[in-house]
Amino acid sequence: MTTLSTLALSSIDVYQRWLSPLKGFRCAHAALFGGESCSAAVQRIIREQGLTGGRAAITARFQTCQQAYGHLSAARAAGGQVQGVCCCGPVPIPFRCG
Repeated sequence: MTTLSTLALSSIDVYQRWLSPLKGFRCAHAALFGGESCSAAVQRIIREQGLTGGRAAITARFQTCQQAYGHLSAARAAGGQVQGVCCCGPVPIPFRCG
């Protein structure tokens, strides 16, 4: 495992332990589909493929999360209540709908 991959995994661990519990949301992908959050999925991808090798899979996950955010926003417009985080890039964006 490369130093960059190790650093990325350590950063995700810090995010999961200290920042994620403070925000009180889960990512839009997990809110819509259930299963692992984007941070857990990216952590798994990096462990399996490395940061460089997993770049396409990580990008695809964030794109899917962005699409999930769109679906959840539409649900909110229809009167539903939703909360989560949109992982549309390197910084998670919290949202509350409803």
